[in-house]
Amino acid sequence: MPETVVKLEDVAVFQDENLVLNHIDLEVKKGEFVYVIGKTGSGKSSFMKTLYADLPLRQGVGQVVDFDLKTLKEKDIPYLRRKLGIVFQDFKLLPDRNVNNNLRFVLKATGWTDASKMDEKIEEVLNKVGMKTKGFKFPHELSGGEQQRIAIARALLNDPELILADEPTGNLDPQTSVEVMKVLQDINQNGRTIIMATHDYALILKYPHKTLKCDGSKVFEVVQKAV
Repeated sequence: MPETVVKLEDVAVFQDENLVLNHIDLEVKKGEFVYVIGKTGSGKSSFMKTLYADLPLRQGVGQVVDFDLKTLKEKDIPYLRRKLGIVFQDFKLLPDRNVNNNLRFVLKATGWTDASKMDEKIEEVLNKVGMKTKGFKFPHELSGGEQQRIAIARALLNDPELILADEPTGNLDPQTSVEVMKVLQDINQNGRTIIMATHDYALILKYPHKTLKCDGSKVFEVVQKAV
């Protein structure tokens, strides 16, 4: 049996004092790819933020990569996040340094010290996203799709058990979205678990996976119709 990477039981998600989503039950196994869909304001981002402990879990039971979200202490959040790869809509690359140094910054921040091991790891993740020749470029010299690939490479640096991608194609045109999606598919086929929030229905039809919908404060699985 594949191990469980995420397990939520009767979870409620709050944004400040507002209840956004309620009665969430979810189990995600190692190697799964799960979409989270829903209209803007339906709670997709709040749901994702709860998984990486940006929003505290106040109600229900939640396990993410062996961490208990309910009892998670502030000081343990970095350890949880080391086991996660997080990809945002707006890339969040540091503009004042090139790609290699963006990635090196993350490795140093997460405790890497050996320079040659860092270089090896950077080369490995850039290779995985098809960007190995771009290490000396600065973010502003890259297209949106290239920047997002770098952001995915960054998310892979610490061999995460789970990748959380929050609208990773939200700022990209359709063709570039497909290219970024192919990178995520490859990563998933190599055994990584991915949860991706999106409103890009074209991608969901092209690459069908288990799909959860946020709607009316509920989260439920949608069965995709064959097209």
